[in-house]
Amino acid sequence: MSGALIQGFVPGRHLLDAVGNGGFRFAEMSHKGSILILPSGILAWQARTVGDLTVSSFVQIFAGSDAIDLLLIGTGKDPAFIDEALRWRLRDAKIGCDPMTTTAAARTYNVLLNEGRRVAAALLAID
Repeated sequence: MSGALIQGFVPGRHLLDAVGNGGFRFAEMSHKGSILILPSGILAWQARTVGDLTVSSFVQIFAGSDAIDLLLIGTGKDPAFIDEALRWRLRDAKIGCDPMTTTAAARTYNVLLNEGRRVAAALLAID
């Protein structure tokens, strides 16, 4: 690992280079655990399972909602539904959401970022 999340945050927009082994590789560094990717940077995220995906675990997303049109939610190895209260809260914040496997969400994030889209991602780590 050539670096680490500083205080749990890496500023700037970064493509994801790798997903798996319990974490992610981006910005010439590795991170073990889940991440939130915001327009302002990448944060370490405490969520570990689909059950952790509640309104309260998306505080940073809602705080930056004016810069986000679409939130990709990586639900781990398997596709999963997200909590209805979370879906409604995202809708109220005018943020579209698309839950999918973490690998698919990471690939989609990279494509949308390259297109200059206003995208964010909440990605559960996978082995």
